[in-house]
Amino acid sequence: MTRIEDVNVNANMSKEKKSFTDRLKIIGPGAIITASFIGPGTVTTATRAGASFGFALLWAVLFSIIATIVLQEMTARLGIITRKGLGDAVREQFTNPILKYGSMWLVMIAISVGCAAYMAGDLLGTSLGITTLTGVPSNILGPIIGIVILFLGLSGSYKLIERVMITLIVVMSFTFITTMIIAKPDLGELFKGAFIPSMPSGSIIMVIALIGTTVVPYNFFMHSTMVQERWSKPSDLKEARWDTIISISIGGLITAAILITAGAMIKGMEVTSAADLSVQLQPILGDWAKVFMSLGLFAAGFSSALASPLGAAITVGSVLKWENGMKDKRFKAVFITIMVIGIVSSGLGFNPLDVLLFAQALNGILLPVIAILLLIFMNNKKRLGEYTNSLKANIFGGIVALICTGLGLYSLIDAIKAFMGA
Repeated sequence: MTRIEDVNVNANMSKEKKSFTDRLKIIGPGAIITASFIGPGTVTTATRAGASFGFALLWAVLFSIIATIVLQEMTARLGIITRKGLGDAVREQFTNPILKYGSMWLVMIAISVGCAAYMAGDLLGTSLGITTLTGVPSNILGPIIGIVILFLGLSGSYKLIERVMITLIVVMSFTFITTMIIAKPDLGELFKGAFIPSMPSGSIIMVIALIGTTVVPYNFFMHSTMVQERWSKPSDLKEARWDTIISISIGGLITAAILITAGAMIKGMEVTSAADLSVQLQPILGDWAKVFMSLGLFAAGFSSALASPLGAAITVGSVLKWENGMKDKRFKAVFITIMVIGIVSSGLGFNPLDVLLFAQALNGILLPVIAILLLIFMNNKKRLGEYTNSLKANIFGGIVALICTGLGLYSLIDAIKAFMGA
């Protein structure tokens, strides 16, 4: 090979390397969405799915990630092109006062109540990791972690929150993917579960849970607002799309890794929490098993606990057209309110069952409503011009919306039954 050819080859390799590095550098708003949906609920749900059904429900994780990428890409495109959030679209889409204010208040109430109801669980999930290592009770650690998150959110710094979320994703990726590799799953069964959908007896609720913990309504509002902090013009859409695809795919890999580890290590075992995984990993990792799972649980809980009040505040601020974003006093008031509810509830060890059931019912209505509204918004040429949905996006988005509707109806009926029986 001549020297000129050597130079050309090296130049091409540098170009490829730079391209990959550049793609990693664009990760930002998408990472916040990923860190948001990988919480204690997702970790426990994936653990139970693996323990109960092995690798058979991996396809549900794959579907939920594809669905999340499709819907989050739409919300990111909406934010970048219109320079407005999803809440603005909810407010501006309808002229009929009943439709306009009805949709506005439904969104704000459902998301705020839902975030407040689940805050205690997020904080207790975060503290569970540290409790496992230190023995300090969760109801003491929960409020302390809540106060740390409160000050982090009140900093009003998007960059700081983004860095924290990316760090937590790195911790979760390292923890759960490493344990998956150590578990040495059967690759044939793994690929079968991922690409050949099946519904083992009694698995329907678990499938709904896996999808429901990934496709999260308030993440649509967060994403459409936060992309505006990073990108401002149509030419940025490609970067935003890569950020969404890479970040959420990593989230899917983390969820899949938890399910796979559980399927390989504790299939058939009754699972009370994700911490049960550490018991089965002890023969392989020794004392490090507890450390690994504690780190993973802490990262998952912390990220979700930060995202919940943030999502509520961004949603309300976007719907009501608060101009100053995270630095607005009203934004901070909503954030503080949600956090205080979580701090008090976690300190009391209080499990607000009635509120959780009410929140589940509201979210059961909200998820399909938001999915359908999003499709309507993304086909509004006055709002998006040439950046409306393609036929392919509408077809897949329609399929996702139908499944979300089925999920929402089932969730709503299940919540009503549970409430009536309580």
